[in-house]
Amino acid sequence: MAERSFAVIENQWITLKDGTRLSARIWMPDGTEADPVPAVFEFLPYRKRDGTSARDESTYPVFAAAGIAGVRVDIRGSGESDGVIDGEYTELELANACELIAWIAQQPWSNGNVGMMGISWGGFNSLQVAALRPPALKAAISIASTTDRYNDDIHYKNGCHLSAQLSWAATMLAYQSRPPDPELVGDRWRDMWMERLENEPFFMEEWLSHQRRDAFWKHGSICEDYAAIGIPVLVIAGWADGYRNTPLLAAEGLGEKSKALIGPWVHKYPHFAWPKPRADFHGEAIAFWNRWLRGEKNGIDNLPQVRAYILDKPKPAPRRDHDPGFWVAKRTWSEPDMQCLYVEQFGTLAEGLPIPHAPAHEVYLKSPLDTGTASGEWFTLKPDAEMAGDQRVDDAGSLTFETPSLAEAQTYLGRPVLTLTLRSDAELANLCARIVDVHPDGAATRVSFGVVNLAHRNGNAEPEPLKPGEPVAVRLELDACGYRFGKGHRIRLSLSTAYWPTVLPPPADAGITIDMASLGLGMPKLGAHEMFEMREPDDPDPLPEYIEHAPPETRRSVTRDLSANRTDYRIHEDTGLHEHPGTRLATRQIREELWSIEPDDPLSMTGVSTWTCDMQRPGWSVRTVSTSRIACTAKDWLISASVTAYEGEKQVFRKTFVKVIPRDLM
Repeated sequence: MAERSFAVIENQWITLKDGTRLSARIWMPDGTEADPVPAVFEFLPYRKRDGTSARDESTYPVFAAAGIAGVRVDIRGSGESDGVIDGEYTELELANACELIAWIAQQPWSNGNVGMMGISWGGFNSLQVAALRPPALKAAISIASTTDRYNDDIHYKNGCHLSAQLSWAATMLAYQSRPPDPELVGDRWRDMWMERLENEPFFMEEWLSHQRRDAFWKHGSICEDYAAIGIPVLVIAGWADGYRNTPLLAAEGLGEKSKALIGPWVHKYPHFAWPKPRADFHGEAIAFWNRWLRGEKNGIDNLPQVRAYILDKPKPAPRRDHDPGFWVAKRTWSEPDMQCLYVEQFGTLAEGLPIPHAPAHEVYLKSPLDTGTASGEWFTLKPDAEMAGDQRVDDAGSLTFETPSLAEAQTYLGRPVLTLTLRSDAELANLCARIVDVHPDGAATRVSFGVVNLAHRNGNAEPEPLKPGEPVAVRLELDACGYRFGKGHRIRLSLSTAYWPTVLPPPADAGITIDMASLGLGMPKLGAHEMFEMREPDDPDPLPEYIEHAPPETRRSVTRDLSANRTDYRIHEDTGLHEHPGTRLATRQIREELWSIEPDDPLSMTGVSTWTCDMQRPGWSVRTVSTSRIACTAKDWLISASVTAYEGEKQVFRKTFVKVIPRDLM
C-alpha cells in the first residue's frame, strides 16, 4: 500500500459532556473525505506537548502514512487539558475515555472503528476501557501494563510495600505541577496552572490508605473479570521491566482474544527499547490495526499466542545494550511443566521432590536490612544501573543453595514457584526469593525474583499476622522469566528477609527459621515450541532529534557509612535541557532521590525524592520544585510533600502536604 500524506493538528479541543475541554494532538491522513480511516487513541497524563512528544513523533506519523489516524489526548488536568486530575485510573478517567472513543468514531474522517494503545498508564487504561466495552473500540495494544493493580504495579507486591510507590508519587506530583503551554491555551495558562497547583492530590496518600487488596485495587484490575474484555488485545512487555508478568497472565485469562509478546526490554516501546534486539513494533501494530479496524485478512490473527525472547545467559554489567538470546513461540499457552528441585542434605539443589516426612532440617535467616542494593529499579527506563546488577553483593546477606555445574543447558519460560515451611520471630516478616544464574567465573545474573509479606501468605484481602514460633507453609510464585542457563553454569536460589530499597522493611527486624527439608522449587520448562525470527525495525534510531542545550546525566551510588552504621542509596537523573525545534519549547527535569537505612533498624528507613522541572522559551520561563518524603514508626507511615512554583525568578506558589497513615500489617 502506498504511503499517504498526512497533516498534524497540533491542538484539537474536545469538549466533554460536563463542559471540560481536553486537548488532543492528531495525525490525520489526507483524503479522509473520500476514504474515512480508523483511528488509534492514546489517553495519558504525561503531557503530549513535551512529555511524550518524542515517542509520539516516532509512531503516529508512521500510522498516519499507513492511513490510520492517531489521536493523542491529555487526561484532564494534564498538559493543555482543563481541570485537575482526580487520581489514577479513576471512574471519571475511564468514563472520559469512553466518551472520547465515541467522539472519534462520530467524526466525518473516521470509519467508526477505534483502537486504543499505550505503554504503562496508557497500557493500563487500554485494558480497563476495553473491559467497559465502548461500542466503537475494536482492538487494543497494551504495553508494560498489569492485570492486577495490587500485585503487579508500583505499589505493593504480595503485601510488601514497594519503594517505587513513593518514587512514582513524586513523579506524578512533578508532572501534574507543570503548567499548560501558553502558546496553545493563551492568557488563561496562569489561571489553569494555579488551579492545578492548589488542587492536585498527592497520590501517595490515597495509595497508602489501601494497604490491602480491597475494592480500590480491584477497580481497574481486569483479572477480576477477564470475560469483560471481548476484543482482540496484543499485550507486550520486557523481561527487564517490572511488568513482565502481564503478557502470560493475559494469555491465561483472555485465551484466544490475547496475543503476548515479551522481549528483553526495559520500560519502553519495542522499536526503540533497550537492551536490543528490538522489534518492528510499527509493522506489527499496523497489521494488527488493519486486521481489526479495517477487516483486512492479513494473517496477523494467526500468530502464535505467545512469542518470547529467551535470554541466553547475559552477564550483569553497568550497561546492557544487547542481550544474547533467541526468539521462541508457543502456538497456545498453557501452564508449563515444572522441573522440581529440592535441597539435599549437604545444601545442594538437586532435581527431585522434597522427601515426604523427612526429619526437619532448620536453618535460621536474618538478612541485613540493606540487602538488596543490587536489585535495580522496580520498573526500568534505561539498561544501566536501573537493571539488577551482579547478585553476589546481595547473596552475601542471603541464604543460598545451588545446583552443581549443569551438564547440559536448561531453558525455562514461565513463573518459578517456591514452597517451604518456616517459623518467624515476629508477627510480621518479609521473604524474598531470587533465581540467579551463576556463571563459571562467579558472576551472578538475576533471572527472577519474588517477595511476600508473610502476613499475606494466604491472600492480600485479609492478611493474618504470624504467630511467632509457629510453623507456616508458604507458596511464593516468582516473576515470569524466559532464560537459558548454559552448560557449566549453576542455578542458585537465594533467600533473604530484606530486599531494600526495592521493598520497604516491616516494623520489626525479624528473622525466620526455614525447614530446608520442606523446600521445593519448581522451574517452568520451555517445553514444545517453535523457533522464529522477530523482524527488527528498519530505522535503528526512530526517535526525533531535539536541540540539546545541556546534556543528560545519570548517577547511582551506594554508600555504607561504617561509623554511622547507615547505608545510603542515591539516584541522580537529569534529562538535560532540550528544545523542540517546532514549538521552541525547552524542558528539563532533574530527579534527586535518597534512600537511607541502618542495617539493623527498620524504623530508621527514610526516602526523599525531589524533582526540579523547567519549561522555557524566549521571554517565558517557569520552574516547579516538588519534594516527597516517607519515614515510619512501628505503627505509622509518615509521608509529606511540598510543591514550590516559580515564574521567572519569582516564587508564585507554595503548598505542603503532611499525613500520618497507620500501618496495616505491613
